[in-house]
Amino acid sequence: MRAQYVLDLRGVDETQVALVGGKGAQLGVLARIDGVRVPEAFCVTTDAFRRVVADVPSIGDQLDQLSRVDPDDREVVRTLSAEIRRGIEEVVIPGDIAEAITGALGRFGEQGAYAVRSSATAEDLPTASFAGQQDTYLNVVGPDDILRHIRRCWGSLFTERAVVYRRRNGIDHRTVQMAVVVQRMVLPYAAGVLFTADPVTGNRKVATVDAGFGLGDDLVSGLVNPDVFTVRGGEVVHSRRQDRQREPALTDAQVVRLVGLGRRIEAHFGCPQDIEWCLADDRFQIVQSRPITTLFPIPEAGDQENRVYVSVGHGQMMTDPMKPLGLSMWRLTAMVPMHEAGGRLFVDVTRRLASAAGRAGLLDVMGKGDPLIRDALETVLDRDDFVPTVPDTSPGGPPAHAPIETDPALVTELIERSQASIAALERDIRTKTGPALFDFLLEAFEEHKRVLGDPLSHQAIMAGMEATWWLNDTLGEWLGEKNAADTLTLSAPGNITSEMGLALLDVADVIRPHAEAVAFLRGIVDEGVEDEGFLDELAKLPGGTEARDAIGSYLDRYGMRCVGEIDITRPRWRERPTTLVPVILDNVRNFVPGAAAHRFEQGRRKARKKEQDVLARLRTLPDGDRKAGEAKRMIDRVRTFAGYREYPKYDIVSRYFVYRRALLEEAGRLVRAGVLPGEEDIFYLTFGELHDAVRANRADGRLIQRRKDAFRSYRALTPPRVLTSDGEALSGAYRRDDVPAGALTGLPVSAGTVEGRARVILDLARADLEAGDILVTAFTDPSWSPLFVAVAGLVTEVGGLMTHGAVIAREYGLPAVVGVERATRLIRDGQRIRVHGTDGYVEILP
Repeated sequence: MRAQYVLDLRGVDETQVALVGGKGAQLGVLARIDGVRVPEAFCVTTDAFRRVVADVPSIGDQLDQLSRVDPDDREVVRTLSAEIRRGIEEVVIPGDIAEAITGALGRFGEQGAYAVRSSATAEDLPTASFAGQQDTYLNVVGPDDILRHIRRCWGSLFTERAVVYRRRNGIDHRTVQMAVVVQRMVLPYAAGVLFTADPVTGNRKVATVDAGFGLGDDLVSGLVNPDVFTVRGGEVVHSRRQDRQREPALTDAQVVRLVGLGRRIEAHFGCPQDIEWCLADDRFQIVQSRPITTLFPIPEAGDQENRVYVSVGHGQMMTDPMKPLGLSMWRLTAMVPMHEAGGRLFVDVTRRLASAAGRAGLLDVMGKGDPLIRDALETVLDRDDFVPTVPDTSPGGPPAHAPIETDPALVTELIERSQASIAALERDIRTKTGPALFDFLLEAFEEHKRVLGDPLSHQAIMAGMEATWWLNDTLGEWLGEKNAADTLTLSAPGNITSEMGLALLDVADVIRPHAEAVAFLRGIVDEGVEDEGFLDELAKLPGGTEARDAIGSYLDRYGMRCVGEIDITRPRWRERPTTLVPVILDNVRNFVPGAAAHRFEQGRRKARKKEQDVLARLRTLPDGDRKAGEAKRMIDRVRTFAGYREYPKYDIVSRYFVYRRALLEEAGRLVRAGVLPGEEDIFYLTFGELHDAVRANRADGRLIQRRKDAFRSYRALTPPRVLTSDGEALSGAYRRDDVPAGALTGLPVSAGTVEGRARVILDLARADLEAGDILVTAFTDPSWSPLFVAVAGLVTEVGGLMTHGAVIAREYGLPAVVGVERATRLIRDGQRIRVHGTDGYVEILP
C-alpha cells in the first residue's frame, strides 16, 4: 500500500486513528457533525512519522531502554526521553514528505498563521485523554517554521510527562505513533473551554464554560483567570466574572448557545466532552473535543428516573476495580440487586430513601457504619426535588425475629452448617466439566445465598453488633466511658479473621530456629521471586520440612484468602504463597516464641479486668445492681457473638476458591482448544459469557481486549461513596469542630492513642514492618489481618465501625482511625504520626 503523508481534515473519520492520531480523527469527526464548525486543517500522518523516526540513530535501543525504566525514576526518564526527542527534532525530513506538506500549505495559504498540534494514536480516547501530554504551537508562519514545529510535535511523543503517563497506563511506547494536525488559526473575539459535565462534581446535567477574550491558550494553560458560567436546564444558573469593570467575555445567550452545541457533540460521541472553542463574528468554532476521562461512570438504568447509589466496595473494604467475571460472580451470589459502573458495584437505595421510615432506617444504619456515607446521602436529600417522598406502605418494615439466646452453641451450630455445605460443594463439583459445570454452579449459587441468608446467622451477627452499640451508648451515658466495647471485646472467642493473624505468628515460631530456612525466605523477598514452587526447595534445607509443613497447614486453613478477595479473579494465597513470606519474616524478626498465645491471653485478661471495673463502678450508682446486671448480660452477649461477625465472609471466600479452581480448569481446556490465548482471559468475560464460550467453543477476542482496556482505565478512577443518576459523585464530610488544626479527620473505630512511624503500604507483599510501626493504607479487607499483629496502630482511607479492619483492630487492641480521606497521600512513609483512636483523628508530627 502506498504511504499517505498528508490528508485533508475533511477526508478524515473515526476509523483513521492509526493514521491521523486521536486528535486528528476527533477533529475530522467534529467537522462532519451538522452545525459544528471546525477551522480548516490537514494532517501529517503517522506514515510520515514512522519513516522519519526510522532514520533516527539508535532509536530502537533507546526505546528498549525506555520500556524498562521505572516511571518513578524521573531522572533516568528525563535524560533518556530528552535524548530521543533531540534525535527526532534534528532529523532531516525526506524531500517527498516535505513536498507533500508544503503542497498542502499552498492550498490553504502558505503565509497564513497556523496551529501545529500533536495528534498521537493513543490520544483523546474514551479511556485515556492524554490531555497536555504532547505539544501544540500557535501562530506558526511559513513553510520552514511549520516543518520545524512538525518535528517538535513528533519529538513531543517523548516528553517526560508523556513517557510517564504511558508507563503508568500500561501503554507500550512502540505501539504509539504521532501524527500532526496543521490547522488555520482563527483570530477570535473570545475563546475558552466547555465541559459538558461538571468536572468537579461529575454532574452530567450541569455544563461549565470558561471564557476569556482573544486566544484561549493562556486560559487553557492556566495563566489567566477566565469568566466562569454554570449552565443547567438551558439557562445560566451561576456566573463568576474576573473583572466586573468590563463586560463578560460571553453573554448569557451566547453561553447557552455554546452549551447547546456542546450537547450535540456529546450526543455524537456518546460521552461527556472537554471542548476547546473560539468565537469569531458571533460564530463558534470548535478546535478540539476530547472525552472527560476523570468522571466516574454512571450505572445503567432502564429509565430516566432519579436514582441514588451507595458503593458496595466501601462496605466490603475493597474499592479497587473488579474484572467482569468478578463483578458478575459477586452479583450472582449477592443477597440484593447490584449495579456496575467503573468496575465497581453499587446498590440502588432510591426506594428506601423515598419513604420516611425507610429513609430513617437507612440513615441510621449508614451513620453507625460510615458517617461519610450518611452525610453524602443527607446532602442529596437536602435537595428536596431529587428524591420525591412517597407514603409508607408497610407498618414498620419486615417482621422482627425473636431475640436469640446468648448461647455459644448457636455459633458452633452455624459454623458446622457452613462447613458441611462447603464440603458438599467440594465433593459434588469434582465431576462437573463443560456446560454441566455452569449448570451446577447456578444451583450452587442458590445454596450459597441460602447459607448467607440464614435467619439464625443474621440474628447472631446483629446480636453482636447491637450489644456493641448498647455497651458504647449506655456505658457512655452511665459512666462517661468512651467506646467501652473496644476493650470488652478484646480476644473474643471464635473470630476466624483474628485467629488467622495469630496463626501466622505460630508459623513464624516454627521457622525462627532454622537460620538457613530464614535466609532462604529472605532471598525470596530480596530477589522478588514469584516461583510458587519455592516450598519444595525450602523443604530441602535443615528445618525446611517443618517450615514447609507449617506454611502448608496455614494455607490449608486460610489459603483461599487474598487482598481484594471479593473479586474471584484475584490470585489466592494458596496459588501465590510468596505473598505471605514478607509477613512471616516480619513475625520472625519482631516477636518471641509463643507470641500468639501470649497476645490472646493478654487481650482476654484486659477484657476481663475492664468488665470487673465497669461492673464495680455501676454498682455504686443509684439502681446500680440492676444496671450492672444489664451490663453483664450485654458483655456476655457481645463476647458470645462478636467473633462470629467475621465467619460469613470466610464462608463466602471458601466457596469462591472452589468456584475459581473449577473455572480455571475450564479456562485451561479453552486454551488447549485454541479458543483463548491465556487462562486469565476468562476474567474479562461475565459468567454468562464464559458459559456461552464453553458451550460454543468460541470467544470474542475483541470484546476481551476492549474489556482489558476499560479495566486499565478504571484503575485510575476513585469510586465515590454515593453516586447519583445525574453522575454527581459524593464522598461526604465529617462536619466536626473538635479536631486540632492540621490534623486529619476520620472515624474512631478502636480506642486508644499511639505514636509511631507511619508505614504507608499499598501492597501486602511489600510489607516491611518493625515493632511500633503504624500501618497506613487505603483499605484493609480480612487478608490484611496478619499485618495487624505486628503494628501498633491503623489508619485507612476507607472503612466504618463494623467493617473488617475495625473489628480486628478492636480485637487486637490497636488504636485505629478509618475513613481518613487521602491518608496514603497526605501521610508520607516514615513520618511520625499520632493516632487518636478514641477521638477519631491523626496528627502528623514534626
